[in-house]
Amino acid sequence: MLFNDFAYFLFLGAVLLVLRLLQNTPRPQKIFLLVASNTFYGYWDYRFLGLLWISIIVDFWVARSLGKTAVIRRRKWLLVISIVTNLSILGFFKYFNFFQEGLGHLLTGLGIPFSPFVLSIALPVGISFYTFQSLSYSIDVYRRKIEPCPDLLSFALFVSYFPQLVAGPIERASRLLPQLARPVT
Repeated sequence: MLFNDFAYFLFLGAVLLVLRLLQNTPRPQKIFLLVASNTFYGYWDYRFLGLLWISIIVDFWVARSLGKTAVIRRRKWLLVISIVTNLSILGFFKYFNFFQEGLGHLLTGLGIPFSPFVLSIALPVGISFYTFQSLSYSIDVYRRKIEPCPDLLSFALFVSYFPQLVAGPIERASRLLPQLARPVT
């Protein structure tokens, strides 16, 4: 669903209407916005919702674990888990074919026969935005710039919030999470 599609305007209108009906009820609003955000993302291809949720769950767990330990070595390993998980997913989808083709050209140039295995898979929409937003949260918690979010619902909404999910901007947790804590009025 594109922002200039008629379907998006219907979707947005429905979201605004339901938010109005759920006025001053923060938890139901968050649940509804999370469902709406996942619906918006899944509208393009529901199969990529799993990747979004891997980032959400890993970074939520990493941040919570970072908040419970002061041991430097453990904190570094936790941050490495977040970085490796997020950048592996992003790197695979964005660069797998590029590196396969490059390796094929290199080996063929050296006289070594090589047939690259090219994946015929679409790049998940917004993967860079949500990957870097989720990763920046883990880094901010690691650096002790913010406290870990105590609520998976709020954190999941922070990462998947539909108005900025596929086109940015990449929002800092210190700015968006407090806004998501307040009910829509």
